[in-house]
Parts: sequence; structure tokens; C-alpha cells
Amino acid sequence: MAIIGYGPTGLTAASLLGQLGHRVVVIERWPTLYGLPRLTHIDGETARLLSFACDIDEALRDSSPIESYIFYNAKGRPLVDVGKVPSLPMGFPAHISIHQPDIEAAIDRRVRTLTNVVIHQGTELTGLKSTAGTIELAMKRDGRVETLRSSYVFGADGARSFVRSALGIERDDNGFNERWLNIDGERKRSMASSFEETKQYCDPARGHMFLPIGKNRQRFEFALLKHEDTAEMERPESAWKILRHYHGVGPDDIEIIRQLVYTFECRMAQNWGRGRAFLGGDAAHTMPPYMGQGACSGIRDAANIAWKFDLVLRGAASADILDSYELERRPHVDNIMRAATMLGKVANTHSRAVAFIRDLAFRFNLVPSLPPFPAFAAGVIQNDRSGEAGKVVGSVPPQGQVSIGGRTGRLDGHVGYRFALIAENNPAAVLDPTRIGFLRDLGCRLFTLADNAGPGVERIVDTGGVYSNYLAEKHVAALLTRPDINLFGFAPGMADLPRLVDELRQKLGWRKSALAV
Repeated sequence: MAIIGYGPTGLTAASLLGQLGHRVVVIERWPTLYGLPRLTHIDGETARLLSFACDIDEALRDSSPIESYIFYNAKGRPLVDVGKVPSLPMGFPAHISIHQPDIEAAIDRRVRTLTNVVIHQGTELTGLKSTAGTIELAMKRDGRVETLRSSYVFGADGARSFVRSALGIERDDNGFNERWLNIDGERKRSMASSFEETKQYCDPARGHMFLPIGKNRQRFEFALLKHEDTAEMERPESAWKILRHYHGVGPDDIEIIRQLVYTFECRMAQNWGRGRAFLGGDAAHTMPPYMGQGACSGIRDAANIAWKFDLVLRGAASADILDSYELERRPHVDNIMRAATMLGKVANTHSRAVAFIRDLAFRFNLVPSLPPFPAFAAGVIQNDRSGEAGKVVGSVPPQGQVSIGGRTGRLDGHVGYRFALIAENNPAAVLDPTRIGFLRDLGCRLFTLADNAGPGVERIVDTGGVYSNYLAEKHVAALLTRPDINLFGFAPGMADLPRLVDELRQKLGWRKSALAV
């Protein structure tokens, strides 16, 4: 298995597949991790996925919750709080300000413990072609060209993806292209408390925003005007001039650690793969930053496809399940891209007349609220979408604190990157040995909320009532989640549980018993 690119998406994929026991080779053109903050935000769902890829406490050691992300007009009146997108409790803050190098270093540290993962940094991929049942890769390192063969390739090599180009895949461009100056700094002294907030000023004269990065760093961004030269705006003198003008910030306040002009764009690969090669992260999709979902989406990509690669590589499931990757992820990403583009247009309103109308629309609540992220409509999920439970099949359920075997913590910490079946009573009471054997071979963890655990079934003490309340709210007796924490489906009653398990087996195209993970 080959992974191209070692940013957040590639790192996550390498860690998950490596921990599942597969031989993985990583090809990354840069000699070291980037080491500077590009990504500054993750949501609670993404934190859950990262907890499978690394020591999440280490990764978030310099993080802080983001309570709000408010868009203001030129007069400082609030328009919308993007931080209020509806979400369920994830066991982490809904929005988190993070220091990207900490997250990348934490995942890399986990990957380096896996002897089955080989990392080629400072190595450029120069060729990719399909052969009989494999993909041949050519890579250049220290002036020498080497070749290797891989069963599958996951291209997570960024917006200028070599993998995407080699596969001949074009991108659709929705026409959003705006230049913004990005300035990251480390604080030298205490700054105004307002800098602890995340604020976006949608001023036609010049849009600008700021946010904290973790606990002691600060990001400032400024829209560039048409006549402003990119190279000139990347000079330190330009940074200090604009920081003084808008924020009264100077060299005594911060040390600039990164200054760069970005062109925010919104593009989607027309296909997310071809044959045995697949795309993820920025190689598959780029979006404006106004939802803070670019890297989150890439990490979801990695978590979505890694368990499918695992089952296919083990020979346990049909390779057809890999087709569900784009089927599930593309509509989800498209929904976020549309919302991010809409917010981008709000933030990049250059006409005062249009801004006046925009402000009135928000003032009189004529702009619809941002909806929650959509559930999967198709893929490896239960077919029955009826009733209260059917509406959320393919979405992410909440996470709560539980006690299992005397150990208390988040449920994900007990389950790991696996399937999980949580029932109001012991599932072994209604599942025959064949179905139990299938779940065991799948690596699925079985839980009961009642005091009737038995061999292979663990008791959950639902300390916060999250799971018992969720089952009651959906009028079901059991739920089945996938390794990427999405809901496969529900059993309305315990007697319906065998049918749910049979449907999972059929959806996976299950072929034979596999080693339990």
C-alpha cells in the first residue's frame, strides 16, 4: 500500500493502515514535516478521528476551544456566528484552535513506532502507471530513480497533486479565487483579550480577520486589493504596516513566523480515483477557509478509506466497497464547499452597495442558517432510512464518557478504530454463532448497556447517559458504527439485530473470515 504525501491526510492514512498491520510505503517530496501552522482549526468530530491516529492529548497540548467565529460588517455589527453550526457532543470541544505542527508531530511519532511503515521523505514521485493487478511507482531520491510496486495508491499530495495529474483527472472550478495575506506570529507579551476570539470583518474596503493559534500564537489575514502586488505584500515591512493600521500591533507584540499570500480557491476533482489509485485531501478538493473544514475534510477522507483498504487487502471484503469512498465523501465535501463559498462571498464583498443589501439580509434574518453536516445518502450504510433513526443513518453519533471494565473515559478510547455494536441488552442473546463469528472476524466490539454482559460482550456503564438517551430518542434498541465513527445503522428492536448484521455483511461483500484486528 503506497501513500503519496505526508501532510495531515497522508499522516492519518499512514497511521491507521500501519496500525492495522499493513505494509505501507509513504512518499513525500519534502525532507521534513512542514513545521509551521497552516491548519489552525479542527472540529470535535475530527479530533475523534485523530485520536485513532495518535496520542490526542499530545496532539492537542497547545490547543484551546473556539467559542465563536463571528462575521462582522464594516461597522462592527455581527452578521453570523459560524461556530454555531448544529453539532452533537463529540467528547471534545465543538471547535478547537490548534497548532498544526503539534498534530503532525504526534501522528508522525505514532507512525515511527510501526516497523511495517516505511517513510521516504525528500523523495519525489516521478512516475505512476497501472500494471496487472498493481501500480508501478517511480520515485527520485538523491538523484537516483527507484521503482516499486503497490497494490493500491492513496494520493494525498496536495492541490498540485502529481497523482491526480498522472491519472489524467481534471478539476472543476467554481470560480472562487481571492488573494489573502496570511501573517502568523508568536506573542511576545500579553495582548488585548479580543485577540482570544475569532473574528472576520467583512469590510468592502478590505476584508480582514484574526484568530488565536493554540495558546500563544496569533494569525492575522487581510484581503489583498486588485492593485496590490503579491511579492510586495510578502515583505516584512508590508506586514508591519498593515498590522499597525488595523490592530496597532508591532514588533514589540509579536514575532512573525510566517508571512504568505494565499489564493483561496474552490475546486473538486472530477473523479476521486481511477483503477487502484485514489485521491484524498487537497488532491481531491480545495475550499475557501471560512468553514475551517479543509484539513478536517482530508482527515475524514483518510479515516473513511483506510478501513475499506484494510478489509480489501485482507481478502475479507469485496474490492467494490472502495467505490463507496467517493460515493460517501463527495456529497459531504460538496455540501461543505458550498457553505464555505457562500461565506467566502460574504467575507469578500467588494461593493459597498452589495454590502449594504447583504447586511440588511442578515439583519432581518433573510439568510438561512447554516445546516448541520449531511449524513451519507448511499454507500456502506443501512438501506432503511425510515423513522426518526433513518434520518441520521450515515451521520456521526455523539460520544460520551463511559466506564468499561473499571476504566472510565471516552468510548472511542475503548473501541479504537473498529466497528462497534451498542445495544440496550446483550446482543449475543439474539445473534447466532455464525453472526457472532462474522462480527468477531470483522473486529467489531460488542457492548451492552444492561447488566448482562457475557463472553465477547462488554458492559458499558453509561455514566453520562449519552448512549441510552440516544437510543431512546431514536426509538431503537441498538446501533452499529463503523471505524470512521459514522453510523452504519440501527436495530429498532433486539429481534431486528440479526437483520442489521446480515445487511452489514452483504454491504461489505464479505468473502471469508479475516484475522480480527
